[in-house]
Amino acid sequence: MTKKRTMASVEDQMIVLMDGVDLGSETLQQAMTDELRNLLNEDRPLTVYCGYDPTATDLHLGHIPTMVKLRQFQDFGHQVVFLIGSFTAQVGDPTGRQSTRPMLGESDVEEFSKTYINQAFIVLDESRTKVLYNHEWLAPLQFAEVIKLASEFSVGHFLQHSTFRDRIQKGDSIRISEFMYAILQAYDALHMNTDVQIGGTDQIFNIVDVGRTLQASRGQKPQVALTLPILVGTDGKEKMSKSIGNTISLTDEPLDMFGKLMSLPDEALDLYARLVTNLHPTEVDNLLLDIKKGNITPIEAKKHVASSVVSLIHGANEASEANEYFEETFQNRKDPIAEAPLYLLTEDVRLVHVIMDSMNLSGGEVRRLVAQGAIKINNETATDINQLLAEGDFLRVGKHKFLNIAAKL
Repeated sequence: MTKKRTMASVEDQMIVLMDGVDLGSETLQQAMTDELRNLLNEDRPLTVYCGYDPTATDLHLGHIPTMVKLRQFQDFGHQVVFLIGSFTAQVGDPTGRQSTRPMLGESDVEEFSKTYINQAFIVLDESRTKVLYNHEWLAPLQFAEVIKLASEFSVGHFLQHSTFRDRIQKGDSIRISEFMYAILQAYDALHMNTDVQIGGTDQIFNIVDVGRTLQASRGQKPQVALTLPILVGTDGKEKMSKSIGNTISLTDEPLDMFGKLMSLPDEALDLYARLVTNLHPTEVDNLLLDIKKGNITPIEAKKHVASSVVSLIHGANEASEANEYFEETFQNRKDPIAEAPLYLLTEDVRLVHVIMDSMNLSGGEVRRLVAQGAIKINNETATDINQLLAEGDFLRVGKHKFLNIAAKL
């Protein structure tokens, strides 16, 4: 991570903190810019939060732009609250969905929460992060208070939101609980009375139209809303999603992560540089300008960004090794077969055993890789984890791991 910063000048902070922020309209963008500058001029540590509904165990780069922004606030000396939506996750965020999301059980939320917190501290400074759970104040709410909260909004207010409007036009049903999600999220902001809330651009309605409205109606100063674009996947077009298959997982090995980043289209470079690296905005601007002027090739710029992403997740040494491997294997055309390590066959020559033994993977991980078509034997996709191997076989696991099979001497 970057070195810890103290309270820099307001303008120095603004350059970093507003970089990558997209609030959907110039008017709202300017309003939030002005409000943030006013808060920073108070010359005190701001309390900044982002809420995370734990709905998965396998996190990917698409989950971390808001964490990177939180870390930027930390590095300027501000207080960060990492809010686990332990109650709202059970309700389900309808944003951007074409159907009602199934409600999660308490055990699922608890399991997913542990993953989110562990992954969050890859980016955030644990010593300067306050972790809270919104079931602590949402679960005890009396029904009368919930009704009072709901009475502050009209149905028309919610139907203006594209998520609901599109579904109404298609004739799809909408559950009352889906309206309640935004209201409960707004209550989080009201309860914590924080200065700034960070989220994705898909949360503008929830944060601005519902959250700030509730705060103002209850006599509270509305917090500044800072929203970030949704990170595209490896196809450079669609939102990063496991269901689409375009993700870069936080658990990917450094070589695999670097390779996936290098496969991104050039037009995704700006977004990745600003949302999932520690590069200063000026450095990103100069990098893009150098590409435009022809001072640097797009592939060299992409290597710089890929190294920065891998460094953020895995560390500088791993990023350097991944960059070196990419240059040797793909740019300098080193033959992966000639360079691959040897595996001496034992009595058990099944694919699953060889990979478990040589690459320190579990049987379940090997099964998953085979199911994904990520293992090739002599350039043919493996379909059976128990396939027998023979001397002279060549294995490719993922894009960057290779193995030559040799007879035991």
